[in-house]
Amino acid sequence: MRQREKRAPRLLDADGLWELALKALGARACSAGELRQKLRARATNLEDVDATLARLKEYRYLDDRRFAENYAAARLENQRLGKNRVTQELRRRRVAPALAEAAVEKTYGQTDEVALIEEFIRRKYRSTSPGDLFQDDKQLASGYRRLVRAGFDSGNAIRVLKRFAAHPELLDPFEPPPENGED
Repeated sequence: MRQREKRAPRLLDADGLWELALKALGARACSAGELRQKLRARATNLEDVDATLARLKEYRYLDDRRFAENYAAARLENQRLGKNRVTQELRRRRVAPALAEAAVEKTYGQTDEVALIEEFIRRKYRSTSPGDLFQDDKQLASGYRRLVRAGFDSGNAIRVLKRFAAHPELLDPFEPPPENGED
């Protein structure tokens, strides 16, 4: 069987870019940076890309603030991820860092991260009883890495892991010092 040759994508004029942008936004939400990259790869004239993006923003089809807030809300509601992970994902999706952080702070503002971590552990490890889930230091290290990858604060992750560990004293050297006003 012969392999097909990959053809270079057909370059598009301003009208073609507009159609491509509408098709892309209809398929899934994306940031202005992601869409810019997609359009630049297909544009005959790079000036048409900026004009297309401006037109999309004018019609309110493209709004990074709204995109970032919706993205963060979906990650919190559906996947129950931590703030750090969602902020990283938004940056990877080419949302401005300040905008990404503001959207995540707005979405996660009233969220209790400790309760979110406990829920995450119960869901991922199918455990309901604290104190017996992590039996040794390897399991604790694995659980910690998983929580940090999910975007949770390391200090809160350690505090919660202590509740689920058979030997919580293993985590004592890693406990962050208490902040002002805490015991």
